[in-house]
Amino acid sequence: MIYLLAAIGALTIAVLLWRAFGAERVGVPTRQAPIAPDDDPDFLRKLGEQQRHRSDEDEK
Repeated sequence: MIYLLAAIGALTIAVLLWRAFGAERVGVPTRQAPIAPDDDPDFLRKLGEQQRHRSDEDEK
């Protein structure tokens, strides 16, 4: 009986570890963390364009 419980416990731990760490290697897509605006090159490019556009309007 003790061996049966130990086997079930070991199997449970193995499944939990596989689901926690092995899912990435199997092909489950991982979520990317959102990019902060100051780290996003597209945001910075658009911000620069807006500033240039505003400075062009101020000169007129």
